[in-house]
Amino acid sequence: MFIDIHAHAYLFPSPPQDGHTQFCTPEELLEYYDQVGIERGILLPLIGPEVYLPQSNQEILEICRRYPQRFSPFCNIDPRGIANSVWTDFSVWLDWYQEHGVLGVGEFMPNMAFQDPRVLNFFRQVAQRHWPLTFDVTTQIGASYGLVDDPGLPQLEFCLRNFPDLIILGHGPAFWSEMGQLETIGDRGGYPKYPIRAEGAVPKLFRRYQNLWGDLSAGSGYNALARDVDHAILFLNEFQDRLCYGTDYCSVGGELPLAEFLLDLRKSGHLSADVFEKIARGNAIRLLHLPEK
Repeated sequence: MFIDIHAHAYLFPSPPQDGHTQFCTPEELLEYYDQVGIERGILLPLIGPEVYLPQSNQEILEICRRYPQRFSPFCNIDPRGIANSVWTDFSVWLDWYQEHGVLGVGEFMPNMAFQDPRVLNFFRQVAQRHWPLTFDVTTQIGASYGLVDDPGLPQLEFCLRNFPDLIILGHGPAFWSEMGQLETIGDRGGYPKYPIRAEGAVPKLFRRYQNLWGDLSAGSGYNALARDVDHAILFLNEFQDRLCYGTDYCSVGGELPLAEFLLDLRKSGHLSADVFEKIARGNAIRLLHLPEK
């Protein structure tokens, strides 16, 4: 019923990431998938050292080798890699991963500005391969992980405009909080609970740039919809061709209500069967050229 555009798993036991998050093993994640009705997950390696113990891309490839019917791989590369230069040629890495079946890049979340020249250099090379890229975003340098943008997401817009061949999947609180106009700047990095009284940057960017897609995973994606159901219905229907279900399921026992939320909208008739199918799985299949069951 669903394809998870945003999944994480660690093949080997490890200490808690970020001091407390114990990520699932592939087997634990598949147990959750079977409960919810998720047929396949896109595994995103976590390589950034700002918070997590870096995970190798090869670990993700090995998980996908063991469970080829259930997982597909993204790779992750730090734009400071190889030479920490604005002139770095990443083709030696990108070509290798492309040859080994990788479908995109993510979760891309170095704590650098979107318009850092090293980030732009990397985006340009990913765009040349027509790969999608999933980012996470935060509000400032030196606070956790994630790319950094300003209120209104102007740096993201610069990237969307200058790399039209790069499909960018928006993710994270500092992205989805801008579904509506914010009451205070301090709401950017959180989960606003008030209804959407006027459109924010996100729907406007979706209309302006066809290469912006939405990763609806985690609390941030769910909150962007659930905070104002009437607005969510309009948003999901208007951008039905560029939104993807996801979980960002991290620890065993986590509660992720997005699937139930979408199912309820389908049952109530606010999402047609066709729109639900696109968001639940069809868009991911089309974007990543996944096999259809």
